[in-house]
Amino acid sequence: MGRIRVLVVDDHRIFAEALAAALAAEPDVEVGAAGSAAAAERALERAAVEGRAFDVVLIDADLGAEGAGASGARTRPGQDPADEARRRLAPPVPPPRHPAAPPVAPSGGRPVDLLRPDARGTGSTRPDPYRADQLRAAPPAPDGITLLARLRRAHPGLRAVVLAAVDDPHRAARALHAGATGWVAKESSLARLLAVVRGVLRDETHLPPALLTGVIRELTTARRDRTESERLVDTLTPREKQILRCMVAGLGRQAVAERLYLSPHTVRTHMQNVLGKLGVHSTLAAVAVARRAGVSPAEPVVPAPPSIAATVDRP
Repeated sequence: MGRIRVLVVDDHRIFAEALAAALAAEPDVEVGAAGSAAAAERALERAAVEGRAFDVVLIDADLGAEGAGASGARTRPGQDPADEARRRLAPPVPPPRHPAAPPVAPSGGRPVDLLRPDARGTGSTRPDPYRADQLRAAPPAPDGITLLARLRRAHPGLRAVVLAAVDDPHRAARALHAGATGWVAKESSLARLLAVVRGVLRDETHLPPALLTGVIRELTTARRDRTESERLVDTLTPREKQILRCMVAGLGRQAVAERLYLSPHTVRTHMQNVLGKLGVHSTLAAVAVARRAGVSPAEPVVPAPPSIAATVDRP
């Protein structure tokens, strides 16, 4: 195995830099860091264009979480995640630089991405709460697992490992469904993290033994729910499935009627039949069953171009 290119994605500057520095000390690892979802996406795109694609991304499960502790993790009283990161993952690491100083280049080259301090010089990558224009312009940031799914769709060859403050079987199962192949506690040793990184590059899946039973239970439950939902959807007639797909697309009764050339009364009858066969009492519940069964939304209607006759000025 040649050099391993790793991207650390964590919105806590000190933790991310400590972890990046510890990984960069390994002779076969080249590492970059990103402090937000947007920075991670830019770093991966730029690396791909330059022909130096990343092999593994390490993503904080609580990326962007409100009320998180210093490492993006929810902390216990008296616990300092930054100290924990430095103590467990990167001994010894030089003390953090002044935020205005340029970041350390990854091993063997220039920085792949920067954890840039904000305009206040605090080193924070979060929006300034006193900048109303900034808050209006910024869309909600995805959490770590949502970002993971997005990155795996955009970069299919990328391996993803989740860094978590707490072992949670439900979230671990969700991460696996999103495309993760590793789950590592933030308090794990550097040796453990490196073993997972090298393992996922061999197409292995790494979970802590204590999580395994819970994750299997979560995945089994999800599969059972999907199977039951698929069975219910299969009881619908072709027309009712059309109606259901329109419901999944968020169309109201009048819009469905116009799309399918039916009367609103007929659409109402079909919708009631759909709810009855799915065993639910609301459109939202029907959509939830449909999504579990993998029902895709109806395609949007593309307006036909105006005819020549319609565009000719009449006298």
